[in-house]
This record gives sequence, structure tokens and C-alpha cells, in this order.
Amino acid sequence: MIRTHWLFGDQLGPVFTAADDGGPPADAPLLMIESRSVFRRRRFHRAKAHLVLSAMRHRAAELGDRVSYVKADSYREGLRKAVGRKPVTVHHPTSRAAAALVTSLGNVTVLPPRGFLVSREEFASWADTHGHGGLRLEQFYRHVRREHDLLMDGGEPAGGRWNLDHDNREPPPQGVRKLGAPAPYRPREDDIDAEVRHDLDRWERAGDVSFVGRDGPRRFPASRREALAALRRFVEYRLAGFGAHEDAMLAADPALSHSLLSAPLNLGLLHPAECVERAEAAWRAGEAPLNSVEGFVRQIAGWREYVWHLYWYFGEEYRRSNALRHTAPLPSWWDELDADAVTARCLSTALRQVRDTGWTHHIPRLMVLGSYALQRGWDPEALTDWFHRSFVDGYDWVMLPNVVGMSQYADGGRMTTKPYTSGGAYIDRMSDLCGDCRYRPDRRVGEDACPFTAGYWSFLHRHRDLLRGNVRTAGPVSGLDRLRDLPELLRQEHDRGDRAP
Repeated sequence: MIRTHWLFGDQLGPVFTAADDGGPPADAPLLMIESRSVFRRRRFHRAKAHLVLSAMRHRAAELGDRVSYVKADSYREGLRKAVGRKPVTVHHPTSRAAAALVTSLGNVTVLPPRGFLVSREEFASWADTHGHGGLRLEQFYRHVRREHDLLMDGGEPAGGRWNLDHDNREPPPQGVRKLGAPAPYRPREDDIDAEVRHDLDRWERAGDVSFVGRDGPRRFPASRREALAALRRFVEYRLAGFGAHEDAMLAADPALSHSLLSAPLNLGLLHPAECVERAEAAWRAGEAPLNSVEGFVRQIAGWREYVWHLYWYFGEEYRRSNALRHTAPLPSWWDELDADAVTARCLSTALRQVRDTGWTHHIPRLMVLGSYALQRGWDPEALTDWFHRSFVDGYDWVMLPNVVGMSQYADGGRMTTKPYTSGGAYIDRMSDLCGDCRYRPDRRVGEDACPFTAGYWSFLHRHRDLLRGNVRTAGPVSGLDRLRDLPELLRQEHDRGDRAP
């Protein structure tokens, strides 16, 4: 008897129904379950809820009679309604909670995970060999490049260098409001989107669920066709300009030349191999410079793979990492995405982008949102949940290592070599966000003191004993002794509390 194959809502591309290499038979009936309890458990961004439901329903429409699409209160109820106790297969889910669920069900056979370049076994073997001095992205990234022959020439990295980060950290050009890149792909909503919006409105009116943020016109692909169109537009029109300014920020140009492919990748609509292979082909055809292509490949084949595997390799206890003992709760203005309550222009701009779209690129996430939370000592587990709920591309496996390890240094250095935080000077150099701000990036104390500059020194003072032993932070820590206004600064930051800056 051919078993039904179950597709989760982030397993929507053709790789999850392919019969090759241990997948379900080509004629296996398929099952999708739309679980209302998912939206009850967490207060998700409205645009994220819309995107996930739209993508699931678009996939069901594509599959036609082959799929049973069940709307239920929970996954257990949906499975019971659809197949009873009949045997079912599913590819390994992407979260620990979902993995625990499927393994607890006696009639479900779990197939290997799909949608990534490196297997769990390959990563574990690499990590066990290289982890004695601490796991680092750079070594893993080189391993992936070698094993998958990505941007390689005769066994050596294309262009003679593995890492072109030095070429990809340019500030935005002086005096421009926008980078001038061709616009990213924008999907057109259809009847399925209208149905999803109607359902979400109805659920909210009934008090069944509650969302945060705004649900404007859908900005991210919800089908395989749309995802391929978005990939094609990025590679053909935007990839060439991506690299140099990938760390820059412009208030009027949140996307710059970024791909905006993280959402369709994390829904399973795109496979990382097709993304990096198309980018490499563009470089070999002379259509994009190496620094842009290497920067994009590093994001997909390096960082994304690394985060996915660390999520599983570090184990569930990693979630409770709190090396800095940060326990402050997230303030309500942050949790509600109340950008209008914030005066600091960089922070209000980043929060506004999240509120309106459920997305910002990696530098506002790390060096504005994450840095502010780190400086204020907010609970890293609560912050991880916030990023998970508030971003359209946020899933547990995505945000746990990114927030706990990279952003909040809560793991004490298992993933990165130092805390990623800075004063206002970095934001001023890499953006146009400080010019019209009431706060000055070079001021530590007083009414016009930049909250990031003051917060940076307050953070260093609070963790002086830990950070003076780190070769990458010992220098700044020693600078604390030269701050004559440090007592005043510390009083100022204490009095600020959790008020919006």
C-alpha cells in the first residue's frame, strides 16, 4: 500500500515530493494540514501569517486532486481526520517541536530532511573534527565550497581568495537617498490572497487569534512560479550591484540590492543549490562581479547552512544559553512594533520596516535591533521568540542560532568570537540615518546623547570582567578608564530604563 506523504507549510517546493533518493513514490497521495493552533500559540506578524497561508493554499491548488488539504485545530486533529491510523511519511521537519510531534505519532515514518546542501551526518562529522577550538563559519564555508565545487577553479577559490568581505563593506554613496538598483520582484495578489486576508480578518474579529504588524500587499513569493521569477530578477538585474553595499542602510531604500529570497527559501519554494548555481553562472558569464557573487554564495551556502546545522548540533539546551545573564523583559513598544514611539531615527526606521513588511536586511537586524537589545540586557530567549514571530522569514531554526549566538552572544562565544554591538559611529558611517536624528552619534551623555553610543559604553562597563579577557574586546574595555563622564553615563542609562529612546 502506498502511504500518504505529509507536507508541512515550509516544505512547499518540488524537492519535498520528489521520489528520488528516499522520497515518497511519484504517485503517493499528499496531505497538507492548516493548523489554527499554530497562530494561537504565538502572536505572529500579520504579513507572515498571510504569506504562510497563501503559500500553502497556492501549493494545494497546484497539486490539485493529488493533495488532501485539511483545515483543523491542530496537526493531530488534521492527521486523524485525513488518514486515521493509516501509515504516513514526512520529510524531517525544520523545528524541534514539529520533529517531536511527528516522532511521537506511531503511524508516521520520518524521511531525511531536504532543502539544504549539507546532510546532518556530514555536518556532524565536520564539526566533530573542527570544533575543538570553537566552530567558525569561515572553515565550514570553505568546506561547503570544496565539497560542492562552488566558485572553485582547479581546487582553489575563484579569484584566489575565499573571503571578499573587505570588498563588501562599503558605506552608501554620499548624498543619495536610494542606491538606484532595479526594483526587486513584486508578486501580484490573487483570489487566494483575498481569501486568506478574509479568513485572517474573520479570525481576529472573533478573538480567536491576534497578530502584530501590518498586512499590506504581499511582498514575497507564495508559489514556485513566483519564487523562480524572484530568483531570475535578482540574478539578472540586482546581483551585480549586491556586494559592495550589502552592509549599508538607507532610510528610503530598505531593500538596496538584497535578494529578498530568504522567505521563499525558508518556505521550501527554492532550493539553495539552484540559487548559488545561478549566481555562479552569472559570474562565469561576466554578468556579475566576483565580490557580489561570493557575498551571495556566502549568505546561502555558508551562513544559512551553518545556522541550520548548529540548530540541531547544539541541542535543545542551547535555547537557554545566557552567558551574559541578561533577563530584562522586552518593553511593550518593542513588542508592539510601535516605531512611532521611538525618536532615535535608526531604531524607528528598522522597527517601521518590520512593522510594515515583516522584513529588514541583516544589518538592521544585527547592528540596530539586535545591538540595542544586547546593550539593554534583554532576555535572549524572549528576543529569539520576537524575531521568530515578527519576521516573514523567521523560523525557530533560523532565529535561535542567529539571536542567541550571533546577535546576543548568549552562548559565550560558541558561535562567534565577540559580541556584535557598536556605538553610533558605525551606524553613522554605514547609513544616512544619523543626519536628521535628534541624537548625535559622537555624544555619550546629555539630551542629545546617542542611545547606541551611550548603550555601548554601558554594556562594556557591565561586562568588563568578561570582555577584558577577549582579545577582540580588550582594547575597547581598556578605554572605559579614560571616560571621565562614565559615572554620569551610567546614571543616564539607568534612568532611561525601558523607555523608547
